[in-house]
Amino acid sequence: MLSVRLPEELETRLNHLATVTNRSKSFYAVQALERHLEDLEDLYLAEQAHEEFILSGEKPLSSDEVRKQLGL
Repeated sequence: MLSVRLPEELETRLNHLATVTNRSKSFYAVQALERHLEDLEDLYLAEQAHEEFILSGEKPLSSDEVRKQLGL
């Protein structure tokens, strides 16, 4: 179970969409989460990996160095 407070404008838009399509607000909330949660997870995991890399002190590789290591 989840309870969310929405800004007034977003609540109005969601209410309107639900009314004109005869669907529930929950239907659209679930759809929005399904479509965007994976992107948010990827973003936060990438930020975490970047921070760990910075803290490791490891030297970054240039694109030329990566190509050379991969034999490209």
